[in-house]
Amino acid sequence: MAGGVIHDHLNHTERFAAYLRMLKSRSGFGFTQLGKLAGVSSSSLHRYCSGASVPQDYRIVLSFARSCGATAEEIRHLHRLWAAAEAVRHTEPISPVPDAAPADVSEQTTGTGGTAGSGERDSGTAGSGERAAGPSASAGGSDAQAADSGSAERLTGSRSPAASTDVRVTADDKPGPAGETAEAAPARESTMESASPGRTRRTLLLAAAGVVVVLAATAGLFALRGSTDPQPGSSAPADDRLLFSRACQDPVSMGENDECVLEVQTLLIKAGGKLSADSAFGPETLRRVTAFQVLAGLPPKGIVDDATKRALYDQPVRMETWTPDQAAARIRAVFTEAPEDAVTIARCQSRLDPLHVLPNTNGSRNWGLFQISDSTLAQLDGTPAQAFDPEWNITAAHRLWSTARDFHHWPYCEETLKATPSPTAS
Repeated sequence: MAGGVIHDHLNHTERFAAYLRMLKSRSGFGFTQLGKLAGVSSSSLHRYCSGASVPQDYRIVLSFARSCGATAEEIRHLHRLWAAAEAVRHTEPISPVPDAAPADVSEQTTGTGGTAGSGERDSGTAGSGERAAGPSASAGGSDAQAADSGSAERLTGSRSPAASTDVRVTADDKPGPAGETAEAAPARESTMESASPGRTRRTLLLAAAGVVVVLAATAGLFALRGSTDPQPGSSAPADDRLLFSRACQDPVSMGENDECVLEVQTLLIKAGGKLSADSAFGPETLRRVTAFQVLAGLPPKGIVDDATKRALYDQPVRMETWTPDQAAARIRAVFTEAPEDAVTIARCQSRLDPLHVLPNTNGSRNWGLFQISDSTLAQLDGTPAQAFDPEWNITAAHRLWSTARDFHHWPYCEETLKATPSPTAS
């Protein structure tokens, strides 16, 4: 049932939260101090550690782990736990509630998430975090998908038309004139039939016409269904494409590790995307999927839904773009006042990747070479697709720089300039 999927979601989220609590407890730091070290508010860290929410940006998780002194193996394990919790969060179905108002669903969600008290009681339980890992994080995602599929089938069944719509009215059900007794009805019907045979014939003709209409409508429905459902022996494109097969019928999303992810990666590479085909849906695949969706004019959800699957097979766009050397050369040409500083900022922001995209914890994203945020894009009357154009991105970044002739729009990367002095002119 759908509740089972929500229970899986809680398991993955709580396992992730328990591991965060273990790292925090071992570090000896409080939320305020860890928040400053990790670059996130203490209230957000409390929500993550209590299991109330899962950070969308893995950089926050990585920064938190390093601030707690986590080892490389612990960081890898934490990433698997985060990926599983994040993947189920994307695919969690809404519980079917008969005639439910939206408030019913939100109350369930709030109730399951607000378990700070129980979370604190598990503080420091490193063992629970270790048991959560299992063979791989993808196993948890697969279980959630299977439960999701089952709940979808049951939900479809619950939406079947009710049998009560097939109403048959017999002669005994026909009401007579007001006040007429049951004994008088047969005499009345006999009198009507003998006195008016033409009316009887018209009644029979109308009934026959009704039967014809019903049969024609039924035939039309079957014909319509036959035109949309794949038939045995048909050559429908969905039959022989892996992403539309039963194995990949759900959206492909973060944390999965299977042949469906490999197919997505292979198609992205075919479109010109730069990434590794390793069957693991990690942060790099997430960035490439989101970039492909933007370029293809699709909603940038970051999950491979049916519309994205079709676009990946149709290959409507190409993902080739400037190389890092080309981007650096153009940045120097535009930022004539501080060419090397500008290249340093862009390299810090995106590794000089014009199609770089990064989600933030508040649901917004940063785009392109200089990682221009959604809010800044709105101020510049730009779009994510424009931000992926390296020329537009560099020019827009220079406009931002020109307001105060500094790089305060990129505070985190601006710190790197202090350790990387610009070469002086000879």
